[in-house]
Amino acid sequence: MARKSTLPLRLQPMLATLTDAPFDDPDWVFEDKFDGFRMVAEVRGGRVALYSRNGKIISHSYVEVAKALEGVKADAVIDGELVAIGKDGVSHFQLLQNALRHEAKLLYCAFDLMFADGEDLRALPLLDRKKRLKAVLPRHKLIAFSNHRKGNGTKFFAEAERRHLEGIMAKRADSPYASGRRTADWLKVKTAQRQEVVIAGFTAPRRTRPFFGALVLAVREDDRWRYIGHVGTGFSHQVLEELHGKLVRLKTGKSPFPAKVKDEQVTTWVHPSLVAEVKFAEWTSRGELRQPVYLGLRSDKKAKDVVREKSWSRK
Repeated sequence: MARKSTLPLRLQPMLATLTDAPFDDPDWVFEDKFDGFRMVAEVRGGRVALYSRNGKIISHSYVEVAKALEGVKADAVIDGELVAIGKDGVSHFQLLQNALRHEAKLLYCAFDLMFADGEDLRALPLLDRKKRLKAVLPRHKLIAFSNHRKGNGTKFFAEAERRHLEGIMAKRADSPYASGRRTADWLKVKTAQRQEVVIAGFTAPRRTRPFFGALVLAVREDDRWRYIGHVGTGFSHQVLEELHGKLVRLKTGKSPFPAKVKDEQVTTWVHPSLVAEVKFAEWTSRGELRQPVYLGLRSDKKAKDVVREKSWSRK
């Protein structure tokens, strides 16, 4: 059973705010938005502890990455993203589902440095922290430094679209590191709409598909569960089987929603605890996802923290 831990506030990662469009600004820098999950690395005396965004120790799951980080040239707390690289050379969230079965190439993309040799660096400007980070990272095939470009965000975003990346990050060049906070100093611009969701149930299989037909999706709203649609695409046979095995252990006899939803008569309800990610075309006027596609489970966020992500405009 995975060991649980509470990540101290000072080590919690800074969070970005979704924005609606790329922009150009000489006071900002732009980086690739990696399609993986957040991971904080704490290095002390050559020993490494890896934490997920919600504070779980995950070193035992990514032993090779932890070993690679033993080469960091300081006692340090590093912020980054763990990704799985496909044959196209691009990170894909779906591939992380296979990483633990050694079917994908892992890479830790480091982009910020909170502490180094006991010194708190969080009040320093971002570019100073990144310079210090680059200096302490070891040269290793499992570790990458997240390069940045200054000023020209619209061109960088167009390149991200052409490369089929998830999007770009925009960061104010002089911004401090705000542990555990979501601020407008870090913005994310996505090439396609994506949303974290909570699985509330599954429908009976149809035609030749085994295990289940679709997942019933929810987000948290006003301390209640809100229905946001079903997703029935994006599943391989292996994913269907593995996900069904997890869901049947969570079965419950009651819907989490205050009102009836689509296909209730063929729905098996589950305790809303598994978090997944989907991509989709748009939100409907009823607040449901149009044409969602399942991407995979997320273990780095608690179900009760999953809300509809809303875009913020700089204008």
